Amino acid sequence: MSETHILLSLGGIGLLALASQWLAWRLRLPAILFLLFGGILAGPLLGMLDPQELFGPLLFPFISLAVALILFEGSLTLHLSEWREIGRVVRRLVTIGALLTWAVITVASHYLLGFSWDLALLFGTLTLVTGPTVIAPMLRVVRPTSAVANILRWEGIVIDPIGALLAVVTFAFIVSYAEGNALSESLSTFAAVIACGSLLGAGAGWAFGIVLRRRWLPEYLHNFASLAAVLGIFIAANLMVHESGLLAVTVMGMWLANMRGVDIRPILHFKENLSVLLISGLFIILAARLDLQALLALGPATLALLAVIQLVARPLNIAVCTLGSNLNWRERALLAWIAPRGIVAAAVSAIFALRLEQQGNEQAHLLVPLTFLVIIGTVVLQSATARPLARLLKVAEPSPSGFLIVGANPVARALGKAIQGLGSQVLLTDSSWENIRAARMSGLPTFFGNPTSQHAEAHLDLVGLGHLLALTPSAELNALACMHFRHDFPGNRRFTLPTSADGRRSDKHRSSDEVRGLPLGGQPLSFPQFASRLARGDEVRSTTLTQTFDWNAYNALYGKRATLLLARAPNGWLHIATQPLSFTPGTGWTLMALIESEEPVSEPSAQEAPAAM
Repeated sequence: MSETHILLSLGGIGLLALASQWLAWRLRLPAILFLLFGGILAGPLLGMLDPQELFGPLLFPFISLAVALILFEGSLTLHLSEWREIGRVVRRLVTIGALLTWAVITVASHYLLGFSWDLALLFGTLTLVTGPTVIAPMLRVVRPTSAVANILRWEGIVIDPIGALLAVVTFAFIVSYAEGNALSESLSTFAAVIACGSLLGAGAGWAFGIVLRRRWLPEYLHNFASLAAVLGIFIAANLMVHESGLLAVTVMGMWLANMRGVDIRPILHFKENLSVLLISGLFIILAARLDLQALLALGPATLALLAVIQLVARPLNIAVCTLGSNLNWRERALLAWIAPRGIVAAAVSAIFALRLEQQGNEQAHLLVPLTFLVIIGTVVLQSATARPLARLLKVAEPSPSGFLIVGANPVARALGKAIQGLGSQVLLTDSSWENIRAARMSGLPTFFGNPTSQHAEAHLDLVGLGHLLALTPSAELNALACMHFRHDFPGNRRFTLPTSADGRRSDKHRSSDEVRGLPLGGQPLSFPQFASRLARGDEVRSTTLTQTFDWNAYNALYGKRATLLLARAPNGWLHIATQPLSFTPGTGWTLMALIESEEPVSEPSAQEAPAAM
């Protein structure tokens, strides 16, 4: 292959990955769908991309290292403290439910496709995991009730590293059994993989955590050091005991995530960005290697397998795991339908298929196309039908009316508390731990982090939220938030408070109105003015109008002392106050406004005091 061809192929992968991610962002669908179709189009269909020819002997090491980094990033989000908080249903789903799904898929692939039991066991582990990269975009479209959404979101987060770990352990057992020719030897090899991966991963996580905690490295080297440590531990573990590298990096990430006094947020953000790059390129490369002829040769048995996964494995999983829970049958039915497969299934299947092929397994070449069939089938089918099904079952949220508030400063907290008092859902986001802690102390739901980050894409729950309030002292961050969420919230539902910088800048240097969002308040009000008024004692109050105390009486009582912020109509609809006011409140409306405190009456001086009688 010529140098020009290599450069064009690499550039084409990059452009295809970017186009796929952009389409996913525009259509609010999982990016994996477009990445897979793009890879199949460039590879088996058009013959423009041949990964084996392009990378040669580097293909297998590249896939191995990419999978290790992806699993490490996923394990960094697995906090043991959250295990007690995610609920009994989720704990069952990632333990008992995972084993049930594994068993059903294993039996089905053995009898329907003629897989040997060892390959059927491995295929079952590969296709039992969902993931936040496919769940989060689907939840934004489906908008199920909060109970269903939280269960699906937490299941995707927790089962990703657990499923990968199970797949690694299963593959290690299969390989050791095949090489040992005796059960005792295979079990000893299996135990060696578990011991080496666990001990080396825990040791590496502890050592790297000590380095971070004691600040033995400058901050600008943390990301580079973590990347080098992950790759080093992966290679070292595989050299010590074959197939223990993936287990080692998974345990290392879990150890770092749960180590006290270690701030992994910068590393996690770096790994998230790196994972987007690796996932995009890896999916296209893997899809381009698909053997469509081998898959089609299996005939309708593959569709029967997909039907078993969708109509038997998942419903059985949900029926057992939700037994005795507070979920009604409608919520259980929707849970039984939604379980799209994602990145871990595709990436791990590719690396294991390559290794099985090297060992002479005759059916190993079917592992990747079958896994991709399950991914494509579940994502396409569920993306197209989940929202209508949720509406049919009446477990879809109505038009979202809650508020995503960017900022958890005193202004954001005051507004959030008042909106919460009206019975509306709020979620405050901030990168300042002090602000988040104060908001939590006030009983306000929070998301700690940048709402425009890749981490927020997977973990920020927008279910039930229909309005955006950008309330930070930074004009640039407010504009960025309004731009980032413009596909989640319509233009007439994005609001902000102008900052002092907005007032000083000319139109040439100030962001356009479409970017900044609508100004909040029935009267001109900036963020510094709001903050200063709160500091001197002004309050955000809610008042309900009656027949005797109507809109005119409200204005007569407060006048310019009240800056109207929003109003709730008797039918529950929320109206945000802007300039000019686009609604006229009537009887039964509840008005929320920033009310200026009355000036204290000064006591008369000694000269003015009346004489004693």
